[in-house]
Amino acid sequence: MPEKETLDRARKDKRQGKAPSTQAGEFVREEMDHIREGKHGARSTKQAIAIGLSKARRAGVDLPAPKRGSAKMKAQAKRDSAKGKRSPGKTPSATRSRATEKALQREGRSAASRSSLSRQARTSARTRGHANRSQAARRAVVTKGRLGLRRAARKAARTRASRRG
Repeated sequence: MPEKETLDRARKDKRQGKAPSTQAGEFVREEMDHIREGKHGARSTKQAIAIGLSKARRAGVDLPAPKRGSAKMKAQAKRDSAKGKRSPGKTPSATRSRATEKALQREGRSAASRSSLSRQARTSARTRGHANRSQAARRAVVTKGRLGLRRAARKAARTRASRRG
């Protein structure tokens, strides 16, 4: 069950007209925090992100199933979305929740490290291509505005310069 603050942040993002992926990002952030706190671990950064996205779908974020990936993964994403659209039903099985939690506690904690997240982000960006990244920047103008976008570009340039130097 997501924390109240996470739900509030995601709802605020929705009110501001931000994309479903931005709303879902709050749940992914919560998952990373849980791993860093030592609540549980994850086998990989990808798994940690997947857990966050699943929580987001179940909480009602209108996040579509992935276009690529296995049929099993797509089916699970559809089930999560359907669960998010229904009104709260019966509480989840305590035995099952405990088993999942125990399995995750046996995993490592490095999935939420800065280097792991950075590696995952770079790999993901590489698969997206230039046109897709450009489109994302254009979409950002809608929520950030021109000034916000300019600020973000300056910050990115500063970061690149500091990494080179």
